[in-house]
Amino acid sequence: MAQVNQPRDDQPQNDRAQDDRAQDDRAQDDRAQDGGQGELAALRARVLALETAAAAPPPRRHRTRSLLGALLIVLGCVLAPLGILASWTSDIVGDTDRYVTTVAPLASDPDVQTAVANRVTGAVMEHIDLPALLEDAAPDQRPLLEKALGGLGGSLEGALSSFVREKAREVVASDAFETVWTDANRAVHTSLVRALTGSDEGAVRIKNDAVTLDLAPVIEQVKQRLVQSGLGVAKKIPEIHTDFTLVQSQDIGRVRTGFRLLRLAGAWLPVLAVLLAAGGVLLRARRRRALVGAALGFAAAALVLGATLTVFRTVYLNALPDTVSQAAAGSVYDALVHLLRLSVRTVAVLGVVVALAAWLTGPGRGAGAVRAVWGSGITATRGTADRLGLRTGPVGPFVHRHRTPITWILVAGAVVAYVLWPHPTGWVVVGCALALLFALAVAQFLAEEPGREGA
Repeated sequence: MAQVNQPRDDQPQNDRAQDDRAQDDRAQDDRAQDGGQGELAALRARVLALETAAAAPPPRRHRTRSLLGALLIVLGCVLAPLGILASWTSDIVGDTDRYVTTVAPLASDPDVQTAVANRVTGAVMEHIDLPALLEDAAPDQRPLLEKALGGLGGSLEGALSSFVREKAREVVASDAFETVWTDANRAVHTSLVRALTGSDEGAVRIKNDAVTLDLAPVIEQVKQRLVQSGLGVAKKIPEIHTDFTLVQSQDIGRVRTGFRLLRLAGAWLPVLAVLLAAGGVLLRARRRRALVGAALGFAAAALVLGATLTVFRTVYLNALPDTVSQAAAGSVYDALVHLLRLSVRTVAVLGVVVALAAWLTGPGRGAGAVRAVWGSGITATRGTADRLGLRTGPVGPFVHRHRTPITWILVAGAVVAYVLWPHPTGWVVVGCALALLFALAVAQFLAEEPGREGA
């Protein structure tokens, strides 16, 4: 009986143990709840501190740096057009082959050929004496011929002028004229530089606010053609020096001064513009956004210069005197600024490409969507290659481990290719950008995670 009643005596002790455990559990729950509330309070305090810091005005030092950075970027964008002009001046002055390549197409330009033929015809006709044509006739026939020529008057002079103009057109339309034009421009490149820098020596000179070219060699060929065609009186035409206007303006003196200043600036001015913009980007707090703004600023500055060239062309042609052929002057102007326009397009395209690249690598939602589409395409291509049994071997893991330095090496290679290109154009910029995108796509395709191939 004592053994039967023993569990009943132990019952109060078990109840007390259960109560103790229940109290311990409630204490732990209270401590956990207090800890959770403490963590929540800490998180709320941290969020409040962050919001307060974001709402607070930036430090004065930070604002000063940002203002200085914006000023440097604006200054770089302002100097960008002057840098393009300095680069063009360096090409015209320092590179004879580049200059000859620039003006060589003018030899086959119809407007220039017409203007040269008319100028040569006028110079030749001033030195042809119509009565001298009678010297080839017999003495007893000269009175009759003189009477007949007197009756024809202007008709004979007009016919002779048309004949001379025809021979002049034959000369300027021949391959020989293109050779003479190219060789002459190569020979007088130094004289052109002298004319643009203030000296009046050489075949190309500044006279009456105009840069002119002596057409004596062309007139000599026309005289030979006239003699070969039976006009013997052309032998008696003396050596004629007449001028063909390349550039004429009342402000030629100021243009010459600006040309010398740009020549002194040389290739340093565009480098200075880029360095100023780069310094401004580094000083800004949001460097990626500053880079986008600087690149678009350079592109806009280049486009402003291009628009200025177009407007100045119209103003320049309208200011020419009546004695100068506007069509020929327009062709000469277009040829001389051809390199300048190429540089304008190059800088504009380069600015857009750099701005687009900076935007695509940023944290924006649109940029992220573009990168997601790009990555999906690469992943789908890799999956297709896997199903076909293509494997990268040890190359994939290596590219995956060193993907960041490989990316920067590819970017640096594209930049070096652009810098070392002799005379880059807008198409060169686009080609370098597309080649870089292709190389990055290949690198991402090859970047295989370790262990993935075995799996």
